[in-house]
Amino acid sequence: MFNFDLSNGYVLLRIVCGAFIIPHAIGKITAQNAVTGFFTAAGFRPVKLWVYSAMAIEWILALAMILGVYTRYTAALTGVFMLVATAANHRVCKGKWLWNLGGSEYPFFWALCCFIVALHPS
Repeated sequence: MFNFDLSNGYVLLRIVCGAFIIPHAIGKITAQNAVTGFFTAAGFRPVKLWVYSAMAIEWILALAMILGVYTRYTAALTGVFMLVATAANHRVCKGKWLWNLGGSEYPFFWALCCFIVALHPS
């Protein structure tokens, strides 16, 4: 716990995985209309409950990943969370893959990164 050895690639990947979640949690506050529209299009009901739950989960997972709290479990949970985001995005974007076209590549990539962190013996 609290390993910040930036010369260790797994530690660096763990921190980056956590840090990249933070803008999405902030976006749920600053872009509420867009986020609510996305959650509606993805089929999450009740929408507000899902938005606030996702935001809370993102903050908890991001901080735990950055700090290295129960790293293997946190990374695995974050990977699963990102797979759910991948599936939701895939549904909303109607099967597009490339992230620059609004596709599901981005959350899937981060899910894989989180699973790689989970595989490392902490």
